[in-house]
Order: sequence, then structure tokens, then C-alpha cells
Amino acid sequence: MKIRRTARPKRSCTERSRLQAGACAAMTLCAASVSAQVQDASQVQLYGIVGTYVDSLKRSDMQHSQVQMGSGGLTTSFWGIRGKEDLGGGVNAIFTLESFFQPNNGALGRSASDPFWSRNAYVGFSGPFGQLTFGRHRNPTYTAMSLVNPFSSSVVFSPLVLQTFVATYGGSIIGDTVWNNAAQYTTPTYKGLGATVIYGMGGVAGSPGVGNLGVHLAYVNNGLTAVLSAQRVRFTMVGPVAAQYAYLAGAAYDFRVATLYAAAVMTSDVSTPTGTHTYEAGLSVPFSPADFLLVEWARTRRSGPVDNSLRNTATIGFDHLLSKRTDIYAIYSLDKLSDKPVGNTLGVGVRHTF
Repeated sequence: MKIRRTARPKRSCTERSRLQAGACAAMTLCAASVSAQVQDASQVQLYGIVGTYVDSLKRSDMQHSQVQMGSGGLTTSFWGIRGKEDLGGGVNAIFTLESFFQPNNGALGRSASDPFWSRNAYVGFSGPFGQLTFGRHRNPTYTAMSLVNPFSSSVVFSPLVLQTFVATYGGSIIGDTVWNNAAQYTTPTYKGLGATVIYGMGGVAGSPGVGNLGVHLAYVNNGLTAVLSAQRVRFTMVGPVAAQYAYLAGAAYDFRVATLYAAAVMTSDVSTPTGTHTYEAGLSVPFSPADFLLVEWARTRRSGPVDNSLRNTATIGFDHLLSKRTDIYAIYSLDKLSDKPVGNTLGVGVRHTF
């Protein structure tokens, strides 16, 4: 077995602009890898992202600011191993094992409740038919969301992600950014258009239909990125199984001098008359191949018999590439919740891909 480092592909200024602005999925950041090539045409790669940030955090609902060092920042830190074996006829057996970790304290996972392989853990097949995998998967709604906002998948700084997936900001979408016990099929891409269907088995005796379901479309071509996602998450709070439906529509267009983003998210809880409407707009501007201005705003209105709050969050950031694999950034966020004072957050961070 020979271990060698693969070369990172060169990117145009436009491609690097979209990458750093968040118009590419998180896995695109993992182009640099260590690969092990074996005689039987199998291949294994080691890759990841490591980052930390320091910020003074004050949400609108906090009385005092909190100075902290956190893991991740623009991208949640993780490392992974993936591999494939040529089975003939253009078909490959594939696997991916990825684990979140916290470089600020050395702990595994995003929190103590995470499993070891917390980001992805699946096995399956790929070929001319597309890709079919089984195991733990990154939620495609979360992946689609990262394509249509300038702060990509950041659970720390992206207003859209904060208001939909992060509990401390009121997270409107029930469930994690990762789904367990799921089967996922992704079609081949045709002229930039692709689809993903995911189903998570509920594992509840006597209720074989209890599970999560998602259907997703994505189009990436000629500077335009557009996504449509719909998911149903079933959950048990107190009493019978309940369900939430969530819908995402968004787009981004690269004008070369700037990339514009817009998205809308709607959720509806079946068991109770509650729901949310979220709207997002964003902008990324490449001042040079190494310098990017990122701006994003999101607004969420909750509707229901108890909570009718309105939340506005806006973030502006500056990202500077020190090299093809390392960048540093500075972020300012403003957060305003109904009947609460304005909260201000200021942070700086560093990120490295390998």
C-alpha cells in the first residue's frame, strides 16, 4: 500500500469566490486529501476541515455577552475517511465515515450526545444509475440550504441556518442536520439538474410508516444555483407521534462581480396549529481572488396560539485566504427578537482544510 498526497485542483477566481462565499457544498472544501491506492483498484481517502473562532456572543434574548472560544465557525470541524472499490461495469462499492470534533477542547462530536461517526456513516453503491447508500446521512435540506446563503453551512454565523436549525435562535425545523437509519438515493446530474430522495426508518414496533422523508432538487449551471426541498419529520414529544413538514426554496446567481442569494423556508406542525415563515437575502463580493465580503439577513415569523414572535438576524463578514487551504475571517452579527433588546456578536476565526 502506497500513501501519497493528492494535488489540490486549481480554481478560477470565480470558482474560488463561490467556494468561499458558500455557493459550494461543504464537501467541495475537502479537495485536498491523503489517498491510499491498493493493487485491487480500491481507493481510500482521508480528509477534513479544522477551525476555531473566538467571539463575544450576545443574542437578543441574552442579558449579558459571553466571550468564548468555539470549534468550527464558518464550517463545523470534522475529519473523514471515504473509499470505493471498482465492481466492474462502471459500478463502485462506496463508503463514508465522518466524525465531528471540537479543536478548542479536543472532544469528539459537536456535543457529548453525538456518536463517534457523527457527520456521515454510510455504505452503498454508485454508478451510471446514480448513488444509493444506507446509514447515517447529512440532511439534504441542510445541504441545499448551504448552497443559497453566503455563510454556507455555518451553524455559528449564518442567519438562515441559525433561525432554522439552531435551538438557541428558535430553530424552526425540527430534527438534526444529520439523519440516522436512512436510505438515500441521488440521481445522476443531467445538464446541472439532480435529485435526492431520503427515507429514515422509524424503527417503531407496530408503526412501520413512522420515519423521516425528504425529496430534494438542485440545479447548478451557468452561474445559477437553485434548490427545492421538502421534508417530513415525525417525532414524539408527549403523547402520540407528531409530524412537521418543512419546505425550502432558494437560489443564488454569480454575476462575477458579486453573488446574490435568496431563500424562503416554511414549516407546519401537523399536531398543533403552529408554523413559521423564514425569508433570507444575501450577498458576497470578491474584492480580489483572496478577499471576500459576505452579507446576510434572515427574518422568521412564528405563528401559533402561544408564540407569535418575530426575529431578525443580520451578519456581515470579511474572509481572507492566506493560501489555497487556509483562511481567516472577522464577523459581526446583529440579532433582534420581539420585545427584546438588540444583541450584538463580534467574532474572528481561522479555518484549514486538509
